[in-house]
Amino acid sequence: MKNIHPKNLPSPCWLLNEQKLLRNLQIIDTIREKSGAKVLLALKGYALWKSFPILQPYLNGCCASGLHEAKLAHDTFGKDVHTYAPAFKDEEIEEIATISHHLVFNSPSQFHAYAKKAKFFNPKLSLSLRVNPEYSESPKEIYNPCGLYSRLGTTLANIDEEVINACDGLHFHALCEQSADALENVLIHFEEKFGKYIAQMQWINFGGGHHITRKGYDVEKLIKLIKDFKSKYNVEVYLEPGEAIGWETGTLVTKVLDIVHNGMNIAILDSSAEAHMPDTIIMPYRAEVQGASQAAIKAHTYRLAGNTCLAGDIMGDYSFDTPLKVGDKVVFEDQMHYTMVKASTFNGVKLPTIAIEKVDGSIEILREFGYEDFKGRLS
Repeated sequence: MKNIHPKNLPSPCWLLNEQKLLRNLQIIDTIREKSGAKVLLALKGYALWKSFPILQPYLNGCCASGLHEAKLAHDTFGKDVHTYAPAFKDEEIEEIATISHHLVFNSPSQFHAYAKKAKFFNPKLSLSLRVNPEYSESPKEIYNPCGLYSRLGTTLANIDEEVINACDGLHFHALCEQSADALENVLIHFEEKFGKYIAQMQWINFGGGHHITRKGYDVEKLIKLIKDFKSKYNVEVYLEPGEAIGWETGTLVTKVLDIVHNGMNIAILDSSAEAHMPDTIIMPYRAEVQGASQAAIKAHTYRLAGNTCLAGDIMGDYSFDTPLKVGDKVVFEDQMHYTMVKASTFNGVKLPTIAIEKVDGSIEILREFGYEDFKGRLS
C-alpha cells in the first residue's frame, strides 16, 4: 500500500471514495436499527475486501455464492457467513459447511444430498431452502431470477414437505435495483404461495436487489414492510443488497490513448467495456462520464471505446464541452459494484489499479496488477 497525490493516480484505476461509502453504510445502519432486520454484504456485487474494516460495524456479515466467496467472508470479514449456490459439489461441502452459519439449498434434491452431511460437519449450521415466488418486476430478463424456466429457487409445485419441515429459514430473491414498492408486490406473492410455512421458520431472507441507497428510495416504506412482516410471523428478516453498498461510491479512471475517425470521432481508452465494465455490454446500460452528456448535446461528440480487438468493446457515445486529446482522463461514474467482481484480463488488458480516497482527501493505492496476474490465471 502507498499514498499518492491525486494528479499521480495511475490509469486505469478503480477509485473508491470512503466518504460516499460511509454515507451508504449509515443509511443501511438506520434501516437495521429501525426495522430490526439484519443486513448482509452480497459479495457477488462488492468484494473489495481491503475496505471491509469500514463496512464491518454497519453490517451483520456476508452472503456468499459458493466456496471461494464463503472463504473470503470467513477470512476477511469476521462475521456471519450465509452461503447459497445453485448447486454444491461433493468435494466442497465440508469446507463450506464448516465456515458457514446459514446454508441455503436451491432444490429439495440438493437438500437431500447434502443437508445431513453439512450438519455433521457443523451441527450449529442453520439450513434453508431458496424458494421461487414466481413473480418479479425485474427490468431486464437476464437478471430476472423468477422468470420462465428459471433454475433459481424451488417453486411451490416442487416443494418437498420433508425438506420444508427440516428448514430453519426460507430464502427468496426477486429484485434487481428496485424499489420498496416492488418488494411489497413480491411479498404478496411470496406469502400467497409459501405463507403456511413462514411461521414455522426462524428467519426469512428477502434476498438482494433492494436499491436502498439510491436517491428517492422509500426507506420508511422498507422499514414498515420489514417490521410488519417480523411482527406477523415472529421471524428474523435478512436483506442482502448487492448494489446498495457500493452504489455511487467510486469511479473508473481511464486515459485517452488515441482518437480515430470513421464517420465519427472515436476515443480509444486504456480500459475496456468487455474486460472492466462488462455490464455495459451484458445489461446493457450507459455509464455516466464526468463532465459529459448524451451524444450531440455538447459541442464535441465521441464514441468511447476499449483497447481490445473486440469490435463491440464500446462504452457508448458521449459529448463534451471541449475536444478530447490524447492523455486526457475520462472518468466513469458508479463503478464500484458489479465491476471488479466481474473483471477479466481478456486480450491481456491490464486490470485497473484499486485505490481508495480517504475522508481526509488522501489517496491510498490498495493493489496494482501486472503481467504475472494475467499469466497466473492461464496455467
